[in-house]
Amino acid sequence: MEQLLTLDDAERMAEAALPPDAWSYIAGGAGDERTLRWNRDAFSQYRLRPRVLVDVSSVETETTVLGSSVSMPVLVAPMAFQQIAHEEGELATARGAAAAGTLMCVSTVATATPGQIAAAAPEGQHWLQIYVFRDRQVSDGVIEQALEAGYSALVLTADLPVYGIRHREARLGFEAPEHAVPAIVEARSRGGEAGGHHSLGLLESGLEWTYVTELVGRWGVPVLVKGLVTSEDAMLACEHGAAGIVVSNHGGRQLDGAIASLDALPEVVDAVGERAEVYLDGGVRRGADVVMALALGAKAVLVGRPALYGLAINGSKGVAQVLEILREETENALALLGCRSPAEVTRAHVARAT
Repeated sequence: MEQLLTLDDAERMAEAALPPDAWSYIAGGAGDERTLRWNRDAFSQYRLRPRVLVDVSSVETETTVLGSSVSMPVLVAPMAFQQIAHEEGELATARGAAAAGTLMCVSTVATATPGQIAAAAPEGQHWLQIYVFRDRQVSDGVIEQALEAGYSALVLTADLPVYGIRHREARLGFEAPEHAVPAIVEARSRGGEAGGHHSLGLLESGLEWTYVTELVGRWGVPVLVKGLVTSEDAMLACEHGAAGIVVSNHGGRQLDGAIASLDALPEVVDAVGERAEVYLDGGVRRGADVVMALALGAKAVLVGRPALYGLAINGSKGVAQVLEILREETENALALLGCRSPAEVTRAHVARAT
C-alpha cells in the first residue's frame, strides 16, 4: 500500500489484483469507449486560474450536500455488484466512505441490502440510487428499506432505459453475480423474467418525467436525477421537483459518443440556477479535477471506479485511502488556487483552453 500515491496507481494495482472478466466490467465502457476517454480528457480542455497572495494558512475541504456536512466535495458514486471487487463488497465500501467522512450512494443492485450496508457503517451517510423494476413493488421495497435505515435522499438513474453496447464485457465473458443481489433475487421470486442483457431486462424501460414527481411526492426526502447532460433535461428535472442533478453519462458505459460530463456541466449549471444542487460524475482522478468541477458550478463530484480500485486492493482501508488521496489533493489545489474552502471557488477560477 506504500506505493499507492495517486488514483492512477490504484487503477494499476486493482487491475493486477482482479480477474480479467471482473476488470472488464469495472474499467470498460460502451462501444469504442470514446466517451469513456473523453470523460478524462475533458479536464485537459480547461485551465485553472489561480490567485496569489491570499492567506491560505488555514484551508478546509469540508462542504455540505443537500444540507448534510461531508469532509470533502467528493462522494462515492453508486456502483453495482461490488462483490466482484472484494468479498465484503458494499459493506467494505460503506466503511471506507464513513472513515473518510464522506457520503456513499448505494446502488439498487448492490450485493447487500440497504439495511446491511447502513449497519456496516452506522456513522456513515447514505443516499439510495434507484433502478426501477417493471414490478414496482420491488423498487418500492428497496426504497422503504433504505429510508428505514436512515438514507437521506433518492437518486434516480435516468440514462439506462436499455443496456449500452459493451464489447469489452462481452469479449471477456463477464457474468453479473445476480444471485448475490437481493433486489434481483426478489424480482425473480415474484415471477419477473429478464429479457435481453442479463438482469437489466427486469427493469422498466418506459419511465417518464412524471416518475420524478411521484418520487418527490411519495417518499418525503430529496430526489436527485442522475444521468443527464443537457440543459433541456436539467430544466425538466427542476420542473418536476428534483432537489439535485448529477451530470453524468454513466461513466461512458451507455451511449458511446455522448458528451463528456465536464463539458456538459456549465450548460446544466446555467440552466438550473439556484433551483437545485448540481453534481458531476465522470472522469475525476485528481484533486485539481475536483476544484475544476467546483469552478464550473458543481456542488461536489462523485467517484465510482476509483472507489472500486481501493476496494479491490485492500477492502475498506483501500477505499478510505483512495478517498483520502483525493481529499489531500483537493486541499492542496484549493490552497494553490487561492481558496480557503470549496465555497470560495468560482467560475473566475477556470477558463476554457484556446
